[in-house]
Amino acid sequence: MAMWGGRFQEATLAEFRDFNDSLSFDYLLAQQDIQASRAWAQQLAQAGIITVDEAAQLDAGLADLAVAIEADAKLPLQTSEEDIHSWVEAQLTAKLGAVAKKLHTGRSRNDLVATDLRLWSKLNTQHVRQSLLGAIAALLTFADKAGTVVMPGFTHLQRAQPVLVAHWALAYVEMFKRDVSRLDDALARMDVCPLGCGALAGTGVSVDREQLAQRLGFASAALNSLDAVSDRDYVVELSAAASICMTHLSRLSEDVIFFCSGEAGFFKLGDAISSGSSLMPQKKNPDVFELLRGKTGRVLGHLVAILHVLKGLPLAYNKDMQEDKQGFFDLMATWQQSLLVLATVLPHLSVNEAQCRLAAELGYSNATDLADYLVGKGMPFRDAHEVVGELVVHAAKQQLALEALPLSEMQQFSGLISDDVYPALQLEAGLQKRAALGGTAPQQVLAALAKAKQWFDTI
Repeated sequence: MAMWGGRFQEATLAEFRDFNDSLSFDYLLAQQDIQASRAWAQQLAQAGIITVDEAAQLDAGLADLAVAIEADAKLPLQTSEEDIHSWVEAQLTAKLGAVAKKLHTGRSRNDLVATDLRLWSKLNTQHVRQSLLGAIAALLTFADKAGTVVMPGFTHLQRAQPVLVAHWALAYVEMFKRDVSRLDDALARMDVCPLGCGALAGTGVSVDREQLAQRLGFASAALNSLDAVSDRDYVVELSAAASICMTHLSRLSEDVIFFCSGEAGFFKLGDAISSGSSLMPQKKNPDVFELLRGKTGRVLGHLVAILHVLKGLPLAYNKDMQEDKQGFFDLMATWQQSLLVLATVLPHLSVNEAQCRLAAELGYSNATDLADYLVGKGMPFRDAHEVVGELVVHAAKQQLALEALPLSEMQQFSGLISDDVYPALQLEAGLQKRAALGGTAPQQVLAALAKAKQWFDTI
């Protein structure tokens, strides 16, 4: 049953109907449409448009419909209605008769779908937020278990300086904390109710829109009807937040994939989260992290798509906006699933402490410590940098570590070097020196972990 059929005398072309209808995906908004309709029925009764008895009938019918949807979310797909709004009205009409036809008085599908989608977005943002906190909790546990295990830190994917494994994990905690703050910001901005704005110019029914907003759990009512029915900023904002968060997840996945490789061997995948090869029996593949990395592109694509839909749209509502949902629904589901998967698989990731330490000691990762040592002896840093660079070349030619060079050879490059250089070149000494706020010194990392746990307990 089309909600706009009176204007037309000929049947809708089947191909157009297939192209136009949205029930196949907006059925996900059924509970929100029912919620908005129950609140609207109360406002119609309050305005004297329908009787109290009619409002009670509508509310009971809508409540029954909500129970049916709870039992079978895909119930609307068993019909051929145009969209979720017409399905709700058709179901009510079949049950209540003429009184159901009064429900749409003073409202439009424009303000109704805008309200439905905001309600859905608020609910699912909270679900994603909980999943994000679950991922953070798993990272905190991973950092806790790693303790003071040391591994190489990288720049340009080249060994740079030693860092603690926990320091690595806490870097992603910081990223995900920012993602939580973005979600909270987005929730605050989307908490505005469009219902009662009609098609574009406002409703002709005397309703209390602030009361209506509060009844639906919104912080306030939208202040401009043109903006309210056509605003999809919250879809863009959540899509952007998802894209940033998934990018963080993708970077973490890339790290883990490399760290689990035979070339690195820092981490080990548990059998429960690994897959094998159909041809090569020795393979143990990090498919779960590769999929997390791959799904990021899917989410980023949905962000670009919604921006292109909205670009250049005139006020107010346009049918283009029907394209706001399929990608957005998939984006939110993919985002939440990815976070849930991360939280599930991290406990099955273990650290190879011996291999991590061995790798941290290779690659002249203590070169900066030697430069700092010379600075401590009074040499300008630029000069120290030059001297140590020459020492690295000298050591590499002999295939020796810096700390393995005889003192006499070191002193050929600088007379400031004495036998106290060797303790300064030890791994632990270099770590301890990185004790400024945010550094990888064990005491700093343990303090950062404690602070992150405290944040988590209060968020």
